[in-house]
Amino acid sequence: MTNRRFGYAALLAALVPMASLMAGSAEAQSRRGRQAPQEQQQQIPPAEQEKSFPVGASWAASSLNGKPISDRRATFLIDANLRGTGFGGCNTFSAAAYPLRQQGLAVGPIALTKRTCDKGLLEFERAYLTVLRAARNWDLVDGKLVVKGPAGELRFDRGL
Repeated sequence: MTNRRFGYAALLAALVPMASLMAGSAEAQSRRGRQAPQEQQQQIPPAEQEKSFPVGASWAASSLNGKPISDRRATFLIDANLRGTGFGGCNTFSAAAYPLRQQGLAVGPIALTKRTCDKGLLEFERAYLTVLRAARNWDLVDGKLVVKGPAGELRFDRGL
C-alpha cells in the first residue's frame, strides 16, 4: 500500500513539472497587476474584531419581546464550563449553552425544577425559556446582553 502511494506521487510529479506550476503562479501575479484601476482601489474593509461572550457574568432579564419585565425576576449565566443556569420566574434551570463564532448562541435542552407557582408566573417562565432555548444570536448593546432567535428577543441587564 505504501509503495503504491509513492508510485502515484512519482507519477504525478512526472506529469506535472514544477516549472509549469511556477509559471502558473507568475501568470496569476501578472494578471493581478493588470487589473483595472477600479478593481485595484476596491479593498475589503478590515473585519470588526469579534466580541467575546461574557462568560461568568450574571444577567437579569429586563425585557421579553420588547415588553419590560418589572414585576418578574429571571436570570441567566453561562459559566466557564459552558453550562447555562438561571431562574425562570418560578423554577431554576440548567442547560448546555455554547457561545459560537460570529456572535452565535446555542442553548441545549433545558433541565428544570418542578415547583408549583401561579399560572401567570408559569406562563412568563414558559415564554422566557422558549425564547432562551430558541436563541441563535447574542450581542452586547450599551452594556446590555441581547439574545435573539426565531421565538423572540430577550434583553438582560448586568446582574449582581
